Amino acid sequence: MNIRVAIVEDDPDIRQSLSLLVRGTPGYELCGAFESAEAALEGLPGVRPEVVLMDINLPGRSGIECVRQLKADRPGIQVVMLTVFDDSEDLFNSLSAGASGYLLKRTPPARILEAIAEVHRGGAPMSPQIARMVVEKFFPANVARPRKVELSGREEEVLQLLSQGYRYKEIASALGLAVDTVHSHLRRIYEKLHVTSRTEAVVKFLQR
Repeated sequence: MNIRVAIVEDDPDIRQSLSLLVRGTPGYELCGAFESAEAALEGLPGVRPEVVLMDINLPGRSGIECVRQLKADRPGIQVVMLTVFDDSEDLFNSLSAGASGYLLKRTPPARILEAIAEVHRGGAPMSPQIARMVVEKFFPANVARPRKVELSGREEEVLQLLSQGYRYKEIASALGLAVDTVHSHLRRIYEKLHVTSRTEAVVKFLQR
């Protein structure tokens, strides 16, 4: 079944681009696009999205305030914040409000689609820069890091590219591997790190 997606973005060009991206991709269904938090809070209950792409800097009520209200009304809804700046205060306020993911607006379209699917599966997608901020917040330099997990040289290469935001096909091309081989390496990486998503894997990689 298609993932029902709604967009809350005040910039008409970005809103249209995201709408076209979602609407034009099999497996995704655009069920609404709103220009403000006020319009979203009024319209979202009627279209019942599963995932919402939410701009932070909206006119009137902010995206963070909108998330807080949405999660209070519909705890099961998943929200991915979109922002221009990797601001730590906005990041942690968004997560505290109930957002499940946090991406920079310059994130490639294919990665945005992956993030929608990831958060729909229960993951917590973040841009690599954002994941590093989370690590630095919760694991400062003077705090003991988790025990290092031994990865093979190839697994280290795959994880390094993953942490830089490469997609699976790009990793395969960069390392001269088949995409299926990349997936096999990722499965072993996930097992060794005891994680279930690329974001969790990147966070653990950046902790080391």
